Amino acid sequence: MARYGMLINTKKCIGCYACRTACQRQNGLDPTDSFIRFEEREVGEYPSVSVEHVPLQCMHCEDAPCCSVCPTGAAHIGPDGIVEVDQGRCIGCLYCMAACPYQVRNRNEKTGAVDKCRFCNVSNYTSGTEMCSCVTACPTGARIFGDLDDPDCELVKEIAATHAAPIAGDLTKSKVYYVR
Repeated sequence: MARYGMLINTKKCIGCYACRTACQRQNGLDPTDSFIRFEEREVGEYPSVSVEHVPLQCMHCEDAPCCSVCPTGAAHIGPDGIVEVDQGRCIGCLYCMAACPYQVRNRNEKTGAVDKCRFCNVSNYTSGTEMCSCVTACPTGARIFGDLDDPDCELVKEIAATHAAPIAGDLTKSKVYYVR
């Protein structure tokens, strides 16, 4: 079974929000809702200071705190290792939102259920069709998606070449890696 992951290169990210907008369209989200949140921070020392844009989304953790606190099992890890939310079972208790160390879950105001990034391109990736909206929308190629267990995958090669690492180390065994 594949173990899917993503690399986000913050050195290439220009903060254009194209990934966020494409994700909102793909998932039918309202303009005020998003599965991708941006943080900015200054890097460098005067006079060579720049702004780093850090897009944050569900990290699809192997040790997902959101799943362990969900009283109904709505938040769970699927057979392909992707953290999922069963909208029919979610009671909107918000425990998963409180437990997420990355604060990347979203509450649907209409249904009351919690939702998040779904790595929506897995079905496209496995069938060989176009990648998901956040990956293809990025004008600088800052995002790469693939199978972390495939040594020939572009994602695995790029992680090794750039020494990318999860944003919080190995705290939750995140499957989203960052070049910083």
